[in-house]
Amino acid sequence: MLALRGNRGKRVRHPLGVSAEADGAFVLPRPLRKSVRLLVGLGTGRVRFPAHTGTFSAAAFLLATGLYGMSLGGHTQNFAQASTTAAGFAIEDVRVSGNEQTSEIDILQQLGLDGATSLVALDIAEARRLIGELPWVESVTVRKVYPGTIEVDLAERKAFGIWQHGSDLSLIERSGSVIAPLRDNKFAALPLFVGRDAETAAANFYDDFSRWPEFRARVKAFVRVAGRRWDLVLKNGIVVKLPEKGVARAMRVLADMEEGHQLLERDIAAVDLRLDDRTTIQLTPDAVARREVALKAREKMLKELEKQEKRI
Repeated sequence: MLALRGNRGKRVRHPLGVSAEADGAFVLPRPLRKSVRLLVGLGTGRVRFPAHTGTFSAAAFLLATGLYGMSLGGHTQNFAQASTTAAGFAIEDVRVSGNEQTSEIDILQQLGLDGATSLVALDIAEARRLIGELPWVESVTVRKVYPGTIEVDLAERKAFGIWQHGSDLSLIERSGSVIAPLRDNKFAALPLFVGRDAETAAANFYDDFSRWPEFRARVKAFVRVAGRRWDLVLKNGIVVKLPEKGVARAMRVLADMEEGHQLLERDIAAVDLRLDDRTTIQLTPDAVARREVALKAREKMLKELEKQEKRI
């Protein structure tokens, strides 16, 4: 072990087994020696710092303090946006692809772009989340193109039909998920499904009903009844009541009656096909009134004939 300097300023190595304490000298612990030497050097002037070190240190301290304060106050994002925008990274162009129902204005409003938004400070994950909240958006990809462009690629949901629940009309997907309220006549050609649970059962029934295209083209609305069966409301106002099971059998009966008697062109209100052994036809109020008049006239005619036969 090396002891402190001797009388002549030279280091003296003690013999093995003899410690510095035997000479009355104090030896610092090893971890503290470098720190003490640095302090002694600073005090004696042997250690010197480069020029302006103190200025730079003070500036760094103030900058660190400012950044820490902005972080505590939640202003870091605003500072980053303002500084990068001033440096020429403001978002100036938004390129949208894959959109048919989603307008570019909706996307700009959803992202809150105001012409001074920084591309550097834009959070891509948050931008995807915000755009994904728009009703027609199924998936979205957002990409930065420096210095000032955003590319947005959309995959939109597909409207399958219109669902009427109460007085509200909504566009639905094949799965029955509601896309958005119906606002205009752009989707008037889509099939209309009415009633509770009609939206979830619509796709399967509509696909099965495609086996009778001549009737499907005449349907104005498919009405779900008690969550079990369907009624067909035709464009001329006639209601065809289908059974819960055996729809194919009921449609064959309807096809035969239409072919043989043009049933659906007559003055009737409804055709009830729910029972296997019989078909019930409901007349319109006008048809009922005409039938009553006809029955009374026939009854009167029969009475007149009966009187004439008695005279003879």
